[in-house]
Amino acid sequence: MSTTLPNPGFGTFRLEGDTLRESMKAALDAGYRHFDTAQFYGNEAEVGQVLADSGIPRSELFVTTKIWYDRLQPGDLEKSVEESLEKLQMDYVDLLLIHWPSPNDEVAMEDYLPALAKMKAEEKTRHIGISNFTCEQMERAVGILGRDELLTNQVEVHPFLQNRKVLDKCQELGLEVSAFMPLAVGKVMDDETLKIIADRHGVSPAQIALAWLKMQDIVTFPSSTKPKNIRSNFEAFSLTLTGEDMAKIAELDRGERIANPDIAPDWD
Repeated sequence: MSTTLPNPGFGTFRLEGDTLRESMKAALDAGYRHFDTAQFYGNEAEVGQVLADSGIPRSELFVTTKIWYDRLQPGDLEKSVEESLEKLQMDYVDLLLIHWPSPNDEVAMEDYLPALAKMKAEEKTRHIGISNFTCEQMERAVGILGRDELLTNQVEVHPFLQNRKVLDKCQELGLEVSAFMPLAVGKVMDDETLKIIADRHGVSPAQIALAWLKMQDIVTFPSSTKPKNIRSNFEAFSLTLTGEDMAKIAELDRGERIANPDIAPDWD
């Protein structure tokens, strides 16, 4: 299965100010052209400014943003997208996601998903998708919009939370998987199994974790503030792991979920 999304992307969660600007410039220099932001991150304006200042043609960039759960009411959803585009200084984004399903279905999926699809019809975005949706929610979403309307489900995936059930359901429904927190907030660096595999390849455990995702056709967008790590993360996507490597990493799954706010759905 090939992916529409450029792999890797660069994640901007928790980055702001000079840190964000310097990190994004290092990412652009390293070759990243896919950038992942969100209304909730509070940095869309800065992301847009760095990309505008870069001089890189808009057509060569792939920009993802996400609609926060308190802007899902039809009417307000569209307004929030206009606000995001204004901050990003763009006429469109490449991918627009629902960041979290509406907690307790406060806003019905039947209401907010057609509003999301309307944004694509109006060319405010090239692709639409979802994030943090469970198997049952994905089925409902595809039932509402039809197959091939939604590009991806962006979910937490790393060696310690391999999320197999959700990944299998994505494949069944024709959704690409995009993974956030691919390095488990740095925990991959301390894992003995990943260290052994990394030593064998002459790379870092972080690069192994990223290559493991790439080998499964999972798109991801590691984040870093250090130019050296930004480059090495990018280089990880040219690594090839062996079947034995993949089997060893498969054994690391322990269901360790990091992103689990109060608004989260009942996970699979």
